[in-house]
Amino acid sequence: DDVSSISVFFGYAIPNYVMAIILMLLFSTWLDIFPLGGFTSDNFHELNVFQKILDVLYHAVLPLASYVAGSFAVMTFLMKNSLLDHLASDFVRTAMAKGLTFKKAVFRHALRNSLIPLATHFGNNVSLIISGSYLVEKIFNIDGMGLLGIESVFERDYPVVLGILVISSLLFMIGNILSDMCVALVDPRVKFE
Repeated sequence: DDVSSISVFFGYAIPNYVMAIILMLLFSTWLDIFPLGGFTSDNFHELNVFQKILDVLYHAVLPLASYVAGSFAVMTFLMKNSLLDHLASDFVRTAMAKGLTFKKAVFRHALRNSLIPLATHFGNNVSLIISGSYLVEKIFNIDGMGLLGIESVFERDYPVVLGILVISSLLFMIGNILSDMCVALVDPRVKFE
């Protein structure tokens, strides 16, 4: 519990651009597992469709990990605190008093109720990952929406700025709809008709 709490606090405290630099130093420079930057290899145009997909996924591992580190820490923190609260609640003790084992009581009762805050927070992560971050894109040399947004603000290209705002708003709305759907799946009290 102490180790997981410390790692969650570090993941929450470290900004995504610092995490990007740490991951790049560790996995690209020292271990030489992933590429230093870019979103495709030099021979990308010579690859077939399956190899192109694998190449893009290979290049996306470190940027996605740096985007998701903070969100994963928040979601882990939410899940852990919610699960600890539900484990001390009366309905879990009642389920165990009726003869359920601790493991079954946790998985059938406490875990399902603990997933509700996690499902509520899930949709925000979708818009964060897709919309991107200027600093992470600059570190990994990716031409993404964050870089386009900053450059269009500096160049006073207002139609592009408004387009990025519309796309970001749509992504946020889709994330909220996904969160509502996840809550409806997890919470038996909520039903869509």
